[in-house]
Amino acid sequence: MSEPFFFSLTSAPTVGDLAALVNAEFDSQFAARRIEGLAALERAGPRDLAFFDNPRYADALAATRAGACLVRAAAFERAPKGVAALVVDHPYRAFARIAARLVPDSLRAAPIFAEGVSPEAHVHPQARLEPGVNVEPGAVVGAGAEIGSGTLVGANAVIGAGVRIGRDCTIGAGASLTHALLGDRVMLHPGVRVGQDGFGFALGARGHLKAPQIGRVIIQDDVEIGANCTLDRGATRDTIVGEGTKIDNLVQIGHNVVVGRHCIIVAQVGVAGSTELGDFVMVGGQTGIAGHLTIGAGARIAAQSGVMRDVPAGASVGGTPAQDLRLFLKRAAQDRRGRASKEKRT
Repeated sequence: MSEPFFFSLTSAPTVGDLAALVNAEFDSQFAARRIEGLAALERAGPRDLAFFDNPRYADALAATRAGACLVRAAAFERAPKGVAALVVDHPYRAFARIAARLVPDSLRAAPIFAEGVSPEAHVHPQARLEPGVNVEPGAVVGAGAEIGSGTLVGANAVIGAGVRIGRDCTIGAGASLTHALLGDRVMLHPGVRVGQDGFGFALGARGHLKAPQIGRVIIQDDVEIGANCTLDRGATRDTIVGEGTKIDNLVQIGHNVVVGRHCIIVAQVGVAGSTELGDFVMVGGQTGIAGHLTIGAGARIAAQSGVMRDVPAGASVGGTPAQDLRLFLKRAAQDRRGRASKEKRT
């Protein structure tokens, strides 16, 4: 169930209200039932809404006590008697839409202290803040920085000189930005580092010469970047993250990298310098992508892969070195059978 101490629903809608919001089909006998919480299948009670979108949780669906549950048409008959099954094409997406309506405060951080610029913050006189900007205690905003209305700068965050941040952004506590331009509705979680110099050195037998990094980081609208990610500024061109891209925690983006629009990058991924990802690329956790590569639009890379060559648009790859995913899975199965056979002989 949702934790009322932190998040409270803005209303207690009926099942009929929820069905109308996501265009769901349902048994009208449940139309007047009130929903007062959101919960996982196994924790949901008679006043909670849950969803079923993964066959691994079929047993949880069969045993749920939820008041209502979002399901696909194929699972309608599997919902327990008395549960209001709301039939939609994409249950998780419908659940997210409903949750955003009922618990809007969960979508972005709220000011910890009073709204406005805290007297304990340090804002340079030459910084330009639109009305409605919140700057929390300990935050620093440098000379010439520009911050749009509705943006929250968390406690102890550092906004470097000349950085531009759009409207309705969230800069998490302890984040730091330098040499960066951010669009609107960008969310940086706590500890994110943006714009530090990239890892560029001219190697030599007598030592390595540091190469100046004179590019920027450009983060377009509606990007979300998880806690403790690092995005290096470009060397001689910009590091770019395209609109709508979502990056999980603990991801490293090297200098000159270009990430396309609406990509998904899961935790602990490292993308080396000057690699380009097309639109709608998905990268599984703990994947390493070498530098100077092109990952085509719509490509999918399995978790823990090592990508050392270009990946064509729409391809699915996995393993180290990364290869066609079907081939990788086939070889992995052969290896397992081979090991099992060897163990039997010994």
